[in-house]
Amino acid sequence: MVSTGLPPTSRRAVLTEPGTIVVEERPLPKPGPSQYLVRVDAVGVCGSDVHYFEHGRIGKYVVEKPLVLGHEAAGVIVAAGPDCDRGRVGKRVAIEPGVPCGRCPQCRAGAYNLCPDILFFATPPVDGAFCDYLVHDGDFLFDVPDTLPAEVAALCEPLSVGIWASAKADVRPGDRVLVTGCGPIGLLAAEVARARGAEVALCDSLPERLQVARGLGFHEVVEAGALPGGSRLPIAPTVLIECTGAPPAVHAGLRSLEPGGRAVLVGSGPVEDLTLPVSSIQTRELHVTGVFRYANTYPVAIGMLAGGSIAVEPFLGATFPLDQTATALHASKADPRCIKPMVIPSLR
Repeated sequence: MVSTGLPPTSRRAVLTEPGTIVVEERPLPKPGPSQYLVRVDAVGVCGSDVHYFEHGRIGKYVVEKPLVLGHEAAGVIVAAGPDCDRGRVGKRVAIEPGVPCGRCPQCRAGAYNLCPDILFFATPPVDGAFCDYLVHDGDFLFDVPDTLPAEVAALCEPLSVGIWASAKADVRPGDRVLVTGCGPIGLLAAEVARARGAEVALCDSLPERLQVARGLGFHEVVEAGALPGGSRLPIAPTVLIECTGAPPAVHAGLRSLEPGGRAVLVGSGPVEDLTLPVSSIQTRELHVTGVFRYANTYPVAIGMLAGGSIAVEPFLGATFPLDQTATALHASKADPRCIKPMVIPSLR
């Protein structure tokens, strides 16, 4: 391992049981042959982190032993494993949190997000990024320009979900896109769709989130209760990007689509086996698909952020030190205007 002036230990914010985060100090991790040691500079709080924190599980993924949460991260490479390019030490990077096997049929087809053996940060039992330092495979560390602060580079992860959703929906110029849910994923998905030339409408049940959407320049913004049947939308959308997972939003969004419309289900809600309006899907020949994370999106995300096509201001500003990780996990529920809490390990 090539390193200079590194500490002997690293702090980690560990979920020991639902509702409890304990900061522990452990020996500094050592990179394997193809890994780098990364100093973590910023980690965004995701809804999945909050769900694990509150409930200890998401679907089939159960926290059975202490777990480090956090998967939206950026930092600086500070050391290299023996088979790595030592010239990358000192580079600022966005960290793609999943490392697939590279051998299964899904990986060989390029859909590595569907790899059954992928190791993904903060998905039990794999530890995540709420820590000072972590080791990661070099193929999933992406150099970012110095113009991107760490908090912005960390947005590559949720932005990738929005990029993948628009790609799956084949959003094109002239499309009318309805995004249900104005959380971080919904807002970023809406920005991606707009950047691809679509007209975008957004829907949410929280007035504070609708106000954030308006601040991003989205003028067609409706309350969730007004959505069924598209009654408040002037023209039926051609595309639905559903980011809540809430059954009423899924049903209302699908019913609002014009015949032949495309729907992408992004959000994971409380119901594992959601019932869909099959007759409506059949008689109007709707195209419905799901998304699971993303693949090959980080270079695009970095380009969009560096090029200014994504407005990031609403996602910045709420920062917490590592020893206040539990507070960060509560922040968005305490204040719906807090879109993207960030843990900054260097803060004291």
